[in-house]
Amino acid sequence: MKPLHEQHRIRYPPFEASRWAPENLPIAVKRYEIGQYDSEESAQQAVQGQPPSFRLGHDSGWLIERSFVYDDEELVSEMNDHCLESGSYVQAVKKQRQGWYLIPNPVHNILRQFINGVVIVLLTCLFYLFISPVLIWLNLPVYGLETVRWGLLDYPALAVFVVPLIFAPLFIRVIANLLELRRQNQFLKRDLKTPTIDFIHSSTADNPLELNVHFPEWEPAWNHVDAILRVGVLPPSRETLLETLQRNPQRQPPPGLSTELPHHWEVGLDDGTAGGEDAPMELKEVKGGLYLRPMRIMVQGKPERWREGEPLKLEPPEPTWPGSVHTELLRIHWEIILRIDRKRGGALLWVQPLKVAHSGTYTPLEFLPLHDGRSELDMS
Repeated sequence: MKPLHEQHRIRYPPFEASRWAPENLPIAVKRYEIGQYDSEESAQQAVQGQPPSFRLGHDSGWLIERSFVYDDEELVSEMNDHCLESGSYVQAVKKQRQGWYLIPNPVHNILRQFINGVVIVLLTCLFYLFISPVLIWLNLPVYGLETVRWGLLDYPALAVFVVPLIFAPLFIRVIANLLELRRQNQFLKRDLKTPTIDFIHSSTADNPLELNVHFPEWEPAWNHVDAILRVGVLPPSRETLLETLQRNPQRQPPPGLSTELPHHWEVGLDDGTAGGEDAPMELKEVKGGLYLRPMRIMVQGKPERWREGEPLKLEPPEPTWPGSVHTELLRIHWEIILRIDRKRGGALLWVQPLKVAHSGTYTPLEFLPLHDGRSELDMS
């Protein structure tokens, strides 16, 4: 008798994945024993009754994989057509990916880019001051070396221009965060009614999704509504990831993970890599926040315009993805987003999670679509 295991392997992109070399980060591997079997044929039969295996990415890059291993050899399992996995949504979906959401003010992204430019200007000025004696020795003209007296101290003239450039975006961003808190309070006071979504048939990863949408109330400031079907990969459980990598949660985390932040909402709502930069300031009274965090690996279908009384038909993203998977390490998540365009205040989002069945036409994805982890860049 030899063991048959369901094997999960994952190397999930941390915050700002473009700055990381995935081949230098560890792959977390976890096995779950299915049973003991005396032959490969009997193990193969047992695999047919399990959820299908899949693979997103590759070993030298970002990777999300489920496979079945019998006696340390991988078994080839066929994709079960229209197989819907059981189990409830993970906590991150229940708290952070359903209901009403706001879109952050674009000024956050503009100021972030402006700060990057200011840093370049500051470094250039420091280098210029450093080489200015050489320029003077070569009889080359130099500018900005004179001093400006403020109070009892003298400052380089360049500092008069550069220092305000450094502090101005930080000051403006503090004001923007305070305005975001005010906007959240105003939205909560409105207490919008939940839209009604009726699915015409069950959801499958390779078939169009048909549904009817009804809004119990419609405000004059709303222009139109676009419906979007998208799928992506959510971060794995930080606790399970550390356990799989055999790391003590109280000590230095593995590469790709930062020191865990204090959970002002609830334990398990993030993977500890965002460093508090994934969203603007949020009200603590709202469990999970009012800004939708983008999935760092995701793809979405073509937006469809909603019209009252007409059914919506949403095409699935291409190529075909696996269906819904919600485990401690592997989390493939499907959702519908109703994006309400408004005359002012930015767009409003209604997010509806989906349980989608696997299809029989799945093909492995080698190159995964990566996205920035900041909410200010999602659905803007």
